[in-house]
Amino acid sequence: MTGWNPHTWTEVIRRYSGPLTLFAAQWCLDPEDSVQEAFVELFRQPAPPDRLSAWLFTVVKHKSINQRRAEKRRRDHESRRAADGEFWFQESHGTGLDAREAGRLIAALDAEQREVLVARLWGGLAFEEVAQLTGLSKSTCHRRYQDALETLRRQMGASCPNDSK
Repeated sequence: MTGWNPHTWTEVIRRYSGPLTLFAAQWCLDPEDSVQEAFVELFRQPAPPDRLSAWLFTVVKHKSINQRRAEKRRRDHESRRAADGEFWFQESHGTGLDAREAGRLIAALDAEQREVLVARLWGGLAFEEVAQLTGLSKSTCHRRYQDALETLRRQMGASCPNDSK
């Protein structure tokens, strides 16, 4: 395929990207990824396929079905982990902490609060590093972290060890 001139390559992409994306959408959530992978595979071919259109549609179909299978495996894995509660905590007797309930509450936090909380507690990142990761200021990260902890304390009926109440 590398023997094709850039104009021909551009025409192939222009001609087939729309129809291939529409075709792939019936099997997967990210049809553009399947189409892009098919074009990359086409580019790597030593010579153009005899029936370019049929080749592209076949490759896109296979890549889309594989992508759907991977999506399903990922969803199933994430569902199992979320149901186990082990994603966030390992059960520890005597702490009074219900790992499943705590995991459910963390998963229910706002995405912004959860991102900061997980990066800080489970990732061990300093607030400066969390700020770099999220593109937020250090003080905004700290505020979201404190808000997340306060939300969890309130929902779990736990008080802060430093509370004077």
